[in-house]
Amino acid sequence: MSTNVLKRQSPATAWLAGNGALVALVVLAVAMSLLSGDFLTVTNLLNVGVQAAVTAVLAFGVTFVIITGGIDLSVGSVAALSAIVLAWTTTSAGLPWPLAILIALAVGLACGLVNASLIAYGKLPPFIATLAMLGIARGLALVISQGSPIQLPDAVTHLGDTIGDYLPVPVIVMVVMGVITAVILNRTYTGRAIYAIGGNEEAARLSGIKVNRQKLITYALSGAFAAVAGVVLASRLASAQPQAATGYELDAIAAVVIGGASLSGGKGRAFGTFVGALILAVLRNGLNLLSVSAFWQQVVIGVVIALAVLLDTLRRRTTN
Repeated sequence: MSTNVLKRQSPATAWLAGNGALVALVVLAVAMSLLSGDFLTVTNLLNVGVQAAVTAVLAFGVTFVIITGGIDLSVGSVAALSAIVLAWTTTSAGLPWPLAILIALAVGLACGLVNASLIAYGKLPPFIATLAMLGIARGLALVISQGSPIQLPDAVTHLGDTIGDYLPVPVIVMVVMGVITAVILNRTYTGRAIYAIGGNEEAARLSGIKVNRQKLITYALSGAFAAVAGVVLASRLASAQPQAATGYELDAIAAVVIGGASLSGGKGRAFGTFVGALILAVLRNGLNLLSVSAFWQQVVIGVVIALAVLLDTLRRRTTN
């Protein structure tokens, strides 16, 4: 019966079903603009974009993992570790900042490869493997920095600046990483393999896809994206802090799920993740403008995440 119902859906209904997050974002933005006269100002909208940037970049990396049916709880800690490595190599080691950024990205990539190796070859559940990396990366960040923030050189802090009056660099980075994510998912063999593994891992293996190799690529991408997010966050703060990005992994996962990805794998889009990150940023920004307590903000965002997962569950039941 559910199949017949789906066949009878009008194009408009089908579009709404596939773009629910975008509709929710528009409704949320309209509501916030009515509740606060400061919301639709150019300055505030740019602020929303900057606030969304780090979460969005993290979420783009997590999107690859969730589509395969996995999870990555380590991205916040990997972001902090990469930022600390960047700061340490430019200060204590005295390396040029472009080389230091490459090393920071390599650290994120390496963390992702370790995660993938534990999952693909060590047969650890993704939850356990990435939870272990969460602790390892955070601990290394504290060890390298000795628990104290490390100042970044001015050349790196410019990554957190604004070009002219209306073009924040973090927003540019966010858009670029989003485009890269979309290209990988829609235009490459790896992208097709990621969807196939998430849809049915055994069927993907029998069809000739080297599942373990693709998992290495998937988690490596997640780690590299986390490193980019760490660099952006550190540049905004003008220093690398070992406790930075704590809890960001939950925001990243939430953005992916709110954007329409399925935690069971096989479904997800770069644009949906981008919209999910914007929803979280608009929600937090609007609640701040309305002077809502930070404690209640956590409650509201928790409810939004729960609703997103519930809708995903209901959608899967309907289509099965």
